[in-house]
Amino acid sequence: MLKNYFVVCLIAVSIFFDVHAASGLVKKSKSGICHSQESSYYNRTKNFTAFDSLESCINSGGRLPKGFVAKGDVAAQSASHLKHYTRSQFGSGWSDVDRDCQNSRMEVLVAQSVGPVHFKDSRECSVRSGKWISSFTGETLYEASSIDIDHVIPLKWAWDHGASSWSYEQRVAFANDPANLLSVEASLNRSKGAKGLDEWLPPKNQCQYIARFIRVMKKYPLNVGSKKLDSITSLKNSYCA
Repeated sequence: MLKNYFVVCLIAVSIFFDVHAASGLVKKSKSGICHSQESSYYNRTKNFTAFDSLESCINSGGRLPKGFVAKGDVAAQSASHLKHYTRSQFGSGWSDVDRDCQNSRMEVLVAQSVGPVHFKDSRECSVRSGKWISSFTGETLYEASSIDIDHVIPLKWAWDHGASSWSYEQRVAFANDPANLLSVEASLNRSKGAKGLDEWLPPKNQCQYIARFIRVMKKYPLNVGSKKLDSITSLKNSYCA
């Protein structure tokens, strides 16, 4: 009896996937890649989350396979998605570019600590404590858990000023660029959000913050516009005179 029950279940599952595959099932792999039936990896993707369209898969935080060119309605869905910012368009969190087990957050914590760094384990992958001087307040911070890594130029601000047209690889590089990263109080970083220079400045060291923002802005192909550029120049003149 139990054996017959399992057979019925297997048949039902098989029918479910056959029906949905025929109607355009999109598979989101464990690595977050969205495979429509046009993808060469579609049939090879066995462990996945199912979506009814490529657009809904991408909006969940997924991304297209590298080099994939969408066609027809799929292309329209993908193009529509590119109008909207999501964090996943700058990579899945912090990258470990050099594969040494320390991601970009950890490497910034190590580089910016002014005292010995202590790790959570002997592998030295995750920082537990150190000594950081917040450039936002001048306060000394000792626990890594109380620190956020601030993007001097916020990712959404960059997206709204040209990063939407960059390649995925360019956006990931930007999100993990040490020049754009500061170890600061979590509360202040979160109050800043996606604000630019004309909307938010730290309580202290405003000149240094403005100068760093401008330095990173010049490093990347951002479309700031003459009006906003004048505003930024005015801020620099006011705080760095």
